[in-house]
Amino acid sequence: MPHGFAVGREEGEPLRFSDASFLVKASAETTGGSFSIIEEIAPLDTPRHVHAHEDELFIVLEGKHEFTVGDTVYDVGPGAVVFAPRGVPHSHRRVVPRTGRFLTLVSPTGFEGFFRELSESEQDGTIGPEAYARASERYGVTWLG
Repeated sequence: MPHGFAVGREEGEPLRFSDASFLVKASAETTGGSFSIIEEIAPLDTPRHVHAHEDELFIVLEGKHEFTVGDTVYDVGPGAVVFAPRGVPHSHRRVVPRTGRFLTLVSPTGFEGFFRELSESEQDGTIGPEAYARASERYGVTWLG
């Protein structure tokens, strides 16, 4: 059974890869498997892809963003919430490159492992297309280009 917890603005499990920074704010371990939350702090744009296992809910904290879910484009700013259900292709881009922050709530849990795996690859010097392909296959992500 999970215990209550609080995580401050700059707190969480720090992860970094491909010149992007993330904080895992909530994980399978801390929520008893209910959901995960990952904050993208210094994020990159995310190309069109689809998840086999997870739904994602994006909560914009700072900046202007463009999310495409299916064929619909959402131009959003702080306070906006965007839902990308599993099985539906989606992408994300910052209107001003390398600016803005958002939270990604993921259900069910486990996708934080994708970020952990790539962060470990970055730390041990093996980050590259093969590391992305392995993590994507393991976590059910298909990149659509």
